[in-house]
Amino acid sequence: MGILEVKNVNKRFGGLQALGDVNLSVEENSVHAIIGPNGAGKSTLLNCLIGKLIPDTGSVMFDGQSVLGRKPYEINQMGISRVFQTPEIFGDLTVLENMMIPIFATRDGAFRMHAIEKTENEKDIIGQAEQMLENLNLAEQRHTKAASMSRGNKRRLEIGMCLAQNPRLLLLDEPTAGMARADTNNTIDLLKQISDERDITIAIIEHDMHVVFSLAERITVLAQGTPLVEDTPDKIKGHPKVREAYLGESA
Repeated sequence: MGILEVKNVNKRFGGLQALGDVNLSVEENSVHAIIGPNGAGKSTLLNCLIGKLIPDTGSVMFDGQSVLGRKPYEINQMGISRVFQTPEIFGDLTVLENMMIPIFATRDGAFRMHAIEKTENEKDIIGQAEQMLENLNLAEQRHTKAASMSRGNKRRLEIGMCLAQNPRLLLLDEPTAGMARADTNNTIDLLKQISDERDITIAIIEHDMHVVFSLAERITVLAQGTPLVEDTPDKIKGHPKVREAYLGESA
């Protein structure tokens, strides 16, 4: 049994079968990639994994608990953090203020969108946030407005904000989308470091095969909403079903 279990999930939108009998098991403390051509059902599956969509049939379980129908804060409380294609940070706040928010929220039990009140723990929270930024190589930008950062550094900050919540599962939806190659490689290095140094499971939905083969220990390939094959990266490369799904070549 994996820490994340998807069983017999089906989802239709009118006459479109977006997901058809999807089964997926993600092992704890592994890096698992979900790939597929456009229209394969990756985004629909991700939305089921975070409780945003409820399948017509089937189940999605995280550590033995259903995620279906859960509110975003409940998903966070379960130990799941999410990174979407467009970095979700507070652009009008500084980099340091952004990093303080999840640290404060973890202690307080709910996110506060207003300025953090003066408390006896404020120095401790600032210290933790600054240490996180140091680990992310963002310390020099701590007083910079987040909106002015490069896309790569926005992504780095967002991943750091997720890590500040101490998740057990980090879900990433095309985390390198729109990045220059240098920023992509920096993001890969960061995720490798996270995987090596933390007890955390990482699931990535991605188009970029450079990212997938650099990080993933196992890969699930979707096509037209149905899993084609799941295996190690070495066995996925050149697999006839994968070649057919991506290139239209006969298996």
